[in-house]
Amino acid sequence: MMKNQLAGMMKQVQSMQDNMKKAQEELALVEVEGQSGAGLVKVVMTCKNDVKRVTIDPSLLGDDRDMLEDLVAAAFNDAMRKAETTTQEKMSGLTAGLPIPPGFKMPF
Repeated sequence: MMKNQLAGMMKQVQSMQDNMKKAQEELALVEVEGQSGAGLVKVVMTCKNDVKRVTIDPSLLGDDRDMLEDLVAAAFNDAMRKAETTTQEKMSGLTAGLPIPPGFKMPF
């Protein structure tokens, strides 16, 4: 490999790293909402898994504590899936064209 090719490749890698860092900072501001119980329980979190808000419909604040706990867990799981999907979509644009094996998890 020629010295110029190596230098060009190193610049590309540095540029990609800068873009990924910027994207990660942006994802910390992107909020997703997870729901369960047809919207009776909602969880709002950032794509960096920082929970911002939990909303529980007053009709659920009765005697059925087990059901409420299950709905809260389901809403969190829904929010986590949405955050992961949003993160993957954002990052896949940055790694397009790179020889990354399928299923490879980026370290972020």
